Amino acid sequence: MIKKIQLLLLLLPLYSITTQAQFGFSHEIGAFVGGVAFQSDFGVRHNFETNAGNTGFAIGLVHYLNFSYRADCNCYTTDTYFNDHFKLRSELSYNSTKLEHFGEWAEKDSPEGYKLRAMKGSAKVTDLGMQLEYFPWSIREFSAREGAWAPFIGLGAHYAFFQNDTYSELGPLGTLETTYPRYLPDGWSSEGGNTWSVVSSVGTRYKLTELSDLFVELRWQYYFSDWVDGLRKDPDLWKENKANDWNLWFHFGYIYYLD
Repeated sequence: MIKKIQLLLLLLPLYSITTQAQFGFSHEIGAFVGGVAFQSDFGVRHNFETNAGNTGFAIGLVHYLNFSYRADCNCYTTDTYFNDHFKLRSELSYNSTKLEHFGEWAEKDSPEGYKLRAMKGSAKVTDLGMQLEYFPWSIREFSAREGAWAPFIGLGAHYAFFQNDTYSELGPLGTLETTYPRYLPDGWSSEGGNTWSVVSSVGTRYKLTELSDLFVELRWQYYFSDWVDGLRKDPDLWKENKANDWNLWFHFGYIYYLD
């Protein structure tokens, strides 16, 4: 079943480019690069040092269905609110973050603090998915004027394939000598996996030329798994484990309109 879902997701961007062309929608392609702050079981919640330390990089490719313009006739589509204010985005992206423990518990001069400081990890995530973007201002007016701005918000779903590598500089995890007690007996993993996630974003485009835009975006992504980072305290025993893993993206990109 999982393999069928993965195959379907791999075909979604191709489907949007080919079959949807029958309806005359136009297409945009682009790429972005930026940073990501990973919020996980590494570190302390709401801690600046954790937020600043557990950061990595992100890259991605995007495709948009533009409903306001018809590629088959080089003309505008029917003037409806949806056509003039929404775009459908498909994305293939990758982010990688090295992880370690920060904050008051890791800073303690004690055996437990030393074990936390010695524990390291990484999260490498490949995302494939879609989101619907809403532009409060007219897409037609934005497309017709160089130097224009087009703020947007987006909401969608991604399927994530993740790899993690959790280890201790003290030796193999799984013993009291190397492992922080709250991660015993099996609160770590280096196996990787896959999961769904929900994404929500806010950003803006800038009309660079007639056929190209620049964009900047801030995005929040929440995974439906607590194993993306490779650590998981038992939530029934340790109430501080309140949420699954999530991250915050900030990136810049370039969009080209296929004429």
